[in-house]
Amino acid sequence: MMDFPQPEIIEVNGVELEVFSAGAGKPIVLCHGWPEHAYSWRHQIEPLVNAGYHVIAPNQRGYGHSTKPAAVTDYDIQHLTGDLVGLLDHFGYEDACFVGHDWGAIIVWNLAMMHRQRVSHVINLSVPFMERGTSEWVGFWEKMLGPDFYIVHFNRQPGVADAAFENHTEQFLNNLYRTNQWLHPKLELGPGMNLVNMAQDPALLDGVPGDPIMSDQEMQVFLNAFAVSGFTGGINWYRNFSRNWEIIGNYEQHIYQPTLAIFGDYDMVPKSPSLADHVSDLEIVDFPCGHWIQQEKPAETNAAMLEWLTRRYPA
Repeated sequence: MMDFPQPEIIEVNGVELEVFSAGAGKPIVLCHGWPEHAYSWRHQIEPLVNAGYHVIAPNQRGYGHSTKPAAVTDYDIQHLTGDLVGLLDHFGYEDACFVGHDWGAIIVWNLAMMHRQRVSHVINLSVPFMERGTSEWVGFWEKMLGPDFYIVHFNRQPGVADAAFENHTEQFLNNLYRTNQWLHPKLELGPGMNLVNMAQDPALLDGVPGDPIMSDQEMQVFLNAFAVSGFTGGINWYRNFSRNWEIIGNYEQHIYQPTLAIFGDYDMVPKSPSLADHVSDLEIVDFPCGHWIQQEKPAETNAAMLEWLTRRYPA
């Protein structure tokens, strides 16, 4: 089995990114989500390289050894998509197939809108295209889901979640990275912000229902990375939702690139019944898994991606 690639530090868009790359051929850029790391693509890199692709997996700004700017606005969608455009420029590519999971999918959807000529194909996991709507997102979620909804909490109580996650990183990540929760009675975390409770409630120190999706050795990669980066940079992505809502109003809310969307049947992120209205060329695959699709179902994810790539973006 291929070892995970060694990182290189690449200067792009006013920051330095820790980038893991391997292979040669057409480029595929793998974009992680929150609270993750390029290592979340460890099961995908070798199959993609063996299929003839140049695989590029950055730790995006705020993560690992990549730059962690102090200003919250330095994590808005213009900066996040600009970093990926800068990676293409660094490697000398006009465009690439971009693959995103969780927040990585949000970035890739927006990259495909904002820098249409730089994105040839899209593969997104878990998070569907976000309809902009007439109300900015954070205020809308606060009205519909209340002040304890985690995105609202991140925005309205800055620093609280950051500290909880940094002070209880191992408990937080061990409880978050689970699968098969749906086979167990639902865990009632009580009032307050559930993610913070999951991180610091002593009653959850021994774990929440479900099965870990990582070995201890794999988890240690994440623990080491967050010991370096902390959590504020990644959470600042969330603190730009309202700003991003303003920014993307300047772009057509449509994806024209060939797109594969992969969803988990038990994901806490709801699917969008109107996804096809926003994506011209769409194929959808569903797996019986939760949110961490490419880590819960690596073989199935790889097979689906490679089958689609062979037809739509052959090496």
